[in-house]
Amino acid sequence: MDPNAVTDGAIERRFRGIAVSRGVASGPLQFLGQQFQRPRTWPIEEGEVQADEARLHQAISETKEQIERLKEKLLERGADHSEARVFDAHLLVLEDQSVINEVIGRLREERLNVDAVFFKVIRRYVDSLRQIEDPYLRERAIDIEDVAGRVLKNLSSDEEAHADEAPAHVLYASDLTPSDTVGLDRATLLGFATELGSFTSHTAIMARALGIPGVVGLEIPPGFLRSGQDVILDGYNGVLIFNPSAVTLVEYDRLASQQEALTRRLDELREEPALTADGRSIVLSGNIEFGHEVAMVKRRGAEGVGLYRTEFLYFEQGCHPDEAQQTQAYGEVAASVNPHGVIIRTLDVGADKFYADGRHAEPNPFLGWRGIRVSLAETDVFKTQLRACLRASAQGRVRIMYPMISGIEELRQSNALLDECREELRSEGVAFDEDLEVGCMIELPSAAIMAHQLAPEVDFFSVGTNDLIQYTIAVDRVNERVANLYQPGHPAILRLIQMVVNAAHDHGIWAGVCGEMAGDPLFAPVLVGLGVDELSVGPSQILRVKHALRHLDSGECEALVADLIGLHTVDEIMQRCRDLAKRCYGDFYQ
Repeated sequence: MDPNAVTDGAIERRFRGIAVSRGVASGPLQFLGQQFQRPRTWPIEEGEVQADEARLHQAISETKEQIERLKEKLLERGADHSEARVFDAHLLVLEDQSVINEVIGRLREERLNVDAVFFKVIRRYVDSLRQIEDPYLRERAIDIEDVAGRVLKNLSSDEEAHADEAPAHVLYASDLTPSDTVGLDRATLLGFATELGSFTSHTAIMARALGIPGVVGLEIPPGFLRSGQDVILDGYNGVLIFNPSAVTLVEYDRLASQQEALTRRLDELREEPALTADGRSIVLSGNIEFGHEVAMVKRRGAEGVGLYRTEFLYFEQGCHPDEAQQTQAYGEVAASVNPHGVIIRTLDVGADKFYADGRHAEPNPFLGWRGIRVSLAETDVFKTQLRACLRASAQGRVRIMYPMISGIEELRQSNALLDECREELRSEGVAFDEDLEVGCMIELPSAAIMAHQLAPEVDFFSVGTNDLIQYTIAVDRVNERVANLYQPGHPAILRLIQMVVNAAHDHGIWAGVCGEMAGDPLFAPVLVGLGVDELSVGPSQILRVKHALRHLDSGECEALVADLIGLHTVDEIMQRCRDLAKRCYGDFYQ
């Protein structure tokens, strides 16, 4: 395809990144944290024009006052007048009568809300500046966007501006932290695009969980993209397309139709069991971050929740939720998925997931204070959560799982605190499940190597492959510079998972996998062949994994693993996996 295809006088441009979540999104672009975005648009009556003119003048007046205050604060902090002159330039933009007159003229002619008309006029000025060769003048486009964004924010404070839902959009950001995602309106997200990230960054995991396209690691020249422009986000090939041509639009319409047909076929599996072709049963459950995601898990026919990431409850609250709040949240999930149950992972802050106050931020957080280390240091917070989990077990089947266990001492300390909570609740006459199962995540090489010693202390293992891979291969899984070294098919990873599963079965307990590896159909033959009992995956991946399982023969998978364990390179292992996957369910790889 011609990379310079033209639509409406604009040149199509493609930027390549890392595809992290399958699908295609088409719509306007919005930037996280930027105010100069296309506002909602609605028609107004002739009698409303004067009121909207007044709204514009009021918003400009408020913006002038805000800029004057910012200028004063800058001077109070010791800046000289030359540094504060940037705000003088901003004030000049607001006083440009030709712009104000054009907005009012268009408002009277088009009879659309003044927010939308103002945005359209300013964007034309910004686009014109960006075409100028002089770099100084091109940079002034940023100043205009800044000022215009303030005006738009002040305009949107009117109640009428919030009457409609925000438009569906493709979100572009430098990166998204877990706490960023809490405040996003997921109902309007068409897809994610970020400059930073890797396949196992939180942004990527969230995109897959939501079933929306995601591309990370994009390198786009500063100032090239603008808010509100139409783009296509290709989560299959890792491409963001700016100004898509007519040919490109047809191409992606055809791709969308093919994927809709595949989705319809997968939907037919919702009520079918997760069985291999030769009848071996695999428990297939869902991962969630928020309680409302349970509905999505159930719609896709999962057997309960295999990983409830509870730290997001803390992010939503902005502080530590109390025992009653946690009991309610966990109990609602447990009751909703009964009788299958929910596995509640205790608080796993640290690494890329921090409290809102940032007090756990560290120079090397993945090797720092995170997971069970935080819980064992803050025992009051930990016991509050354990008590809430126990109390929730009276409403449905609950299991508790500890994250980041490195050895038996941490596991025994955690179980001792759990026993204290049990005794307290008994003495208070509070009901809970006396047979509640307790497990630990295996995500550190030390835990995998010690699996035979850990197994007698728990009722189950759940392998967190994301961290197990990064700690085994020494690859920061959110660092795009070394993303190519993050290899789920590494021979060491297969051997470690085999050790964990064998240790679990030798001690009469079950072993599951809840990391991203479990949700990739490419690795389904490997995990079946290793003898894994349960797979917990993002909601959007449930039916794809079920489809893969139902086309696999467990004996053939065991033979595959026997061959793979003898191989020494990732390329050899991945090629064997691809060959079997394509032969058994090649429709995923067309």
